[in-house]
Amino acid sequence: MIDYRITRKEGFDHKIGAMISMLEHTRSVTMEEVSGISREELEYMDDPGGNTIASLLMHIAAIEFVHQIISFEERELTEEEADIWGKALNLGNPANLHYQGLEVDEYLEALQRIRSVTVSSFSQLSDQWLDEERRWGNGVSYNFFYIWYHVMEDEINHRGQIRLLRRKYRERSN
Repeated sequence: MIDYRITRKEGFDHKIGAMISMLEHTRSVTMEEVSGISREELEYMDDPGGNTIASLLMHIAAIEFVHQIISFEERELTEEEADIWGKALNLGNPANLHYQGLEVDEYLEALQRIRSVTVSSFSQLSDQWLDEERRWGNGVSYNFFYIWYHVMEDEINHRGQIRLLRRKYRERSN
């Protein structure tokens, strides 16, 4: 059952606890949205340039993984990590072709595995860390609070795409 409250999570500073609560709510809604869907629906593509639900789920996982690296390790992806996550990050036909043949539970497991690293890493940090500023290579400032807000907003955006694909799939199937 989804909890519709933003609460302070025990074991975390106040702002980090609220961020974890929001991330967990966002993920719960995403997981509920796709729970039990068929492989055919996961791989359905509405238009040739679009994405499948499977590739969108892996994109959500990839975005969180990349932001873990940026935030918790303060580095860029290695070549090996880019090979593993590149298709999911870039989406499109390469991702659609790559993410086929799995059941929804395998995608949900990947999302849960990535999230467990996020939560564990946050447990070691303070609210002050969220406000720490860094600069991208182009000189633009960011803080870690924004990084994790972006992880959440990206998932919500792609969940909207998933909902649209599910609706179109059902319309086509009827």
